[in-house]
Amino acid sequence: MPQPKRDVTQALLDAAKGDRDAAQDLWSLTYPELRGIARSHLRSERADHTLSPTALVHEAYVRLVDQTRVQLRDRTHFFSLVSGMCRRVLVDHARRRVAQKRGGEQIRITLDEGVVGEGSEVEELLALDEALERLAGLNERLAQVVEMRYFGGLSEEETAEALGLTARTVRRDWVKARGFLYDSLREGGAEEPAEGGGSSVGAEGEGGG
Repeated sequence: MPQPKRDVTQALLDAAKGDRDAAQDLWSLTYPELRGIARSHLRSERADHTLSPTALVHEAYVRLVDQTRVQLRDRTHFFSLVSGMCRRVLVDHARRRVAQKRGGEQIRITLDEGVVGEGSEVEELLALDEALERLAGLNERLAQVVEMRYFGGLSEEETAEALGLTARTVRRDWVKARGFLYDSLREGGAEEPAEGGGSSVGAEGEGGG
């Protein structure tokens, strides 16, 4: 593979303008990191998953660069977007499986600091995706924090940088988001908590603090 002429920053800037050559350079420059992100996502899937890390990240990247509206701000933002797209690819894959075979087992979810625990099934992934969509409808920023921290594996500081927040705000949002998702997954669809509750996820200002 020929060595790209651009560095990552320049490739990001040019790819955001629709430069297909830059998008290819960006792929070549960041492939090891991208494959690592895909591997992290697949760690939570069954051992015989039909998607390999290479296939997953390739599909996610193709979808991302096809979205001409996406504005790539920096390296951290780019990796978080790829991670989010990996999740969308896996969710779509899981929905196709469920459509082919409807299961009757009870859904069980674990939500910790890292990725979904080993042994998770397609129903678990779909339940978490639905809960995250509900959260986004109530507070988009909290959902973005989950996307970056839980799925993307970003630190509090990296998430804060990507969203233009303080690490303290990200830490607070993470606690609120986890509380909402725990309730939603346990009860099969939690409603917005009452104002003043510890896990309230109502809309807030964007400023950190």
